[in-house]
Amino acid sequence: MSYKIQLTEQNLSFDIEKEETVLEAALRQGHNLPYGCRNGACGSCKAKLISGNITYADTLPEGLSEEEHQQGNVLLCQALASSDLSIKSRMIETSTDIKLRQFPCRVTTCEKLNADVIRLTLELPKTERLQFLAGQYIDIIMKDGKRRSFSLANPPHEDQELELHIRYYEGGLFSEYAFKDLKNKALLRIEGPLGQFTLQESDRPIIMIAGGTGFAPVKSLVEHALEKKDYRPIHIYWGARAETDLYFDNVVKQWTIDHLHIKYIPVLSETDSLENWRGKTGYVHEAVLEDHADLSGYDIYTCGPPPMVNAVVESFPKQGLNRERLFSDSFEFASN
Repeated sequence: MSYKIQLTEQNLSFDIEKEETVLEAALRQGHNLPYGCRNGACGSCKAKLISGNITYADTLPEGLSEEEHQQGNVLLCQALASSDLSIKSRMIETSTDIKLRQFPCRVTTCEKLNADVIRLTLELPKTERLQFLAGQYIDIIMKDGKRRSFSLANPPHEDQELELHIRYYEGGLFSEYAFKDLKNKALLRIEGPLGQFTLQESDRPIIMIAGGTGFAPVKSLVEHALEKKDYRPIHIYWGARAETDLYFDNVVKQWTIDHLHIKYIPVLSETDSLENWRGKTGYVHEAVLEDHADLSGYDIYTCGPPPMVNAVVESFPKQGLNRERLFSDSFEFASN
């Protein structure tokens, strides 16, 4: 049995299923309500119950006093609906609405995706969660205080673990350690979320351009859009040197099978060993320009190496793109 949740301040509603908390239902449907720990301890998800009835699985959550409870306050991360609800809560709308925080975390997966890229998953303390917007990144803080930034590849509603895609660079500030010495269960310190490369409200079709591990935030953005049932057409252009560098090629292909509004165009730049390659070759931004003579009706998201991002920024407005509809994140190399 499901109920209807009404957010009075935003004049929007969503469904909640049995044994699902209000916060879980909201995040599942792309509504970014505030939260911190998601276990009832911090009080960050506190809201006002205007009408309806809620229950808690156990006793009153630690982050809610008896006085607050009597005044009609609820903790959305623990509240279960037993009727339709009307709730007054603020909404996370921009990256500046989210508090910057530091956490210790533990490595749970260090998986090699190809010769140059690993998938790193990090587990936060059981009493903590990192609230972020799709497309944002975190800093890994090293023992000497130096920082290395990595985009989050998981969508916001899947925040039990954080997923990073790390490319190996000789002399890389963090990548050499990650490839050579980092083990499962190792402890790291992170800070986040950071960045403004987030999904914007629009009715325009989207072109997403990733270079190398610039696919990580694209993955987060696409999975978030699917979760919130944003079915605008999405054209994903992924530029790489060789076919093996398309390390999640099967994931993107599956998106196109499951969701007809998603199109996938991989582009390879090293053509010497492409005897069996039937796709596009050359620079990925040029492939977009070849396919789209008029970019005036699109939103463009591009993430990856600075030369690729700079080429998009310089060339796309000449083909009609409104600069205000161009959103970019340039990956800078940090060496020792």
